[in-house]
Amino acid sequence: MLAYTYVSQGNFQLTEKPKPELADAKDAIVRVTLSSICTSDLHIKHGAVPRAVPGITVGHEMVGIVESVGAEVSAVKPGDRVAVNVETFCGECFFCKRGYVNNCTDENGGWALGCRIDGGQAEYVRVPYADQGLTVIPEHVSFEQALFTGDILATGYWAARISEITREDTVLILGAGPTGICTLLCVMLKHPKQIIVCEKDPDRLDFVRKQYPDVIAAAPDSLESTIRENCRNGGADVVLEVAGAKDTFRMAWQYARPNAVVTVVALYEEDQVLPLPEMYGKNLTFKTGGVDGCDCREILALIAEGKIDTTPLITHTYPLEQIEEAYDLFENRRDHVIKVALKGK
Repeated sequence: MLAYTYVSQGNFQLTEKPKPELADAKDAIVRVTLSSICTSDLHIKHGAVPRAVPGITVGHEMVGIVESVGAEVSAVKPGDRVAVNVETFCGECFFCKRGYVNNCTDENGGWALGCRIDGGQAEYVRVPYADQGLTVIPEHVSFEQALFTGDILATGYWAARISEITREDTVLILGAGPTGICTLLCVMLKHPKQIIVCEKDPDRLDFVRKQYPDVIAAAPDSLESTIRENCRNGGADVVLEVAGAKDTFRMAWQYARPNAVVTVVALYEEDQVLPLPEMYGKNLTFKTGGVDGCDCREILALIAEGKIDTTPLITHTYPLEQIEEAYDLFENRRDHVIKVALKGK
């Protein structure tokens, strides 16, 4: 089968690999009908994910059809249309039982697919712990509608859930890339008084203004005045940092009011500095880390009810055979790209 492979730092190649087989009674094999490229894939390519294993098939955003299941799989069956979770989790360890599935103690726990074991930018993928890692797509939800359920939507939903957002809050979201938009959609479900989105890319700012006219969209150079005009208490009540750019960690605490919640979703390629002498007295609560992606059933239900729609994010579609062209487009942000869908055979 065709599989996009991490060969070495800076070098991904489309290669032929054997079709995966069941390796455990809790596994499932999924035929990938649609996958996507994530910024995290680019982090692997650039060498910013030390745990990534050369030789693995990349890709962790995917949907498909179950082809076969192990003897102990009960939640899905062959023929089911499924969303694949970005994380592998056993469901039984200390962390899983508390919903902290990103820190599952299994050897392949957390983000494994497309990082430490073969992922889904391929024709087929093996999903460990399929009862936890696969969620059946509701009948009237398309593959395109469900594509981002297991990763960037799960991230946005988790970030909004842990950020303690109330209806009286002004929420600042830093970054309007794909994960930022998914975070915005999930924050909107909390019905805060006001949402401000900061983004430096003009195309993405235009996208926010056109798609979500009730949201205040601001470029970084106008953010200070926007905060001053819209935040009575010296900053936003909740800040979600989803950009991961050079200055956005500083902006996150700088534009938060005292005693605010700052949720850091972004993955950085460089160390970040917490300047305690400057911000210690603000008494901020920081929440950071990788998504606990255990809300896929709820997310798919919201999609089915029409409360979340991420299909406008899919600006380009390519067959798997043209994945290198798709990566070039996505990495270099050509042709107003936001998100690319890759069609399986």
